[in-house]
Amino acid sequence: MIRDATLNDASAITGIYNHYVKHSYATMEYDPVEKTEYEKKIQIAQNSGHSWLVAEEEREIIGYAYSGAWNPRDGYKHTCEVSIYISHAVTTKGWGTKLYTELFNRLKQRGMKTIIAVIGLPNEASVALHEKFGMQKVAHFPKMGIKFDQWQDVGYWQANWQ
Repeated sequence: MIRDATLNDASAITGIYNHYVKHSYATMEYDPVEKTEYEKKIQIAQNSGHSWLVAEEEREIIGYAYSGAWNPRDGYKHTCEVSIYISHAVTTKGWGTKLYTELFNRLKQRGMKTIIAVIGLPNEASVALHEKFGMQKVAHFPKMGIKFDQWQDVGYWQANWQ
C-alpha cells in the first residue's frame, strides 16, 4: 500500500534512512539522524504542497519517496527535487517503481514541469529506477564529497514534462 506519510511514520523512515547513512554512498551524511529531523521534513513538505509518501507492507513501512522545492525563488515554482529510499531488505520487489509512480502522478497533477534527482555515484539501482521514469543524466560532478574516506561523485538526473 502507498499512502501519505504521517508524523507517526518518522521513526520507521529514520530507520530506513540511517541504514544508508551507515552502509552506503546514497547519502553524504556521516552520522545517523534523529527522528525529529524527519518529523520536520515531513511537515515542511506537506505544508508547502509537496508530497511525502510511504510504502507499507503488512503494516510495516518499507520505503518512502518525497518531493520538495528545488529552489525557493519564484521562478522555480514548477521545478522540484525528488528522493526515494527503500528498506535494504526489500530493494528488488518493485516498491521503488510503485512509490515513484504515485509521486510522479501527484507532481504532474500539481503542475510540476521539471523533476530533479541527485544521486550519489556509483548507484546502479537508483540510476536504473530514475531512468525508468524518463529521467536523464544532465550533470556529473566528480569528487563532490567524501564518505568512508573515499571521494564520491554525484550525478543529477532530470525529467521535463510539457
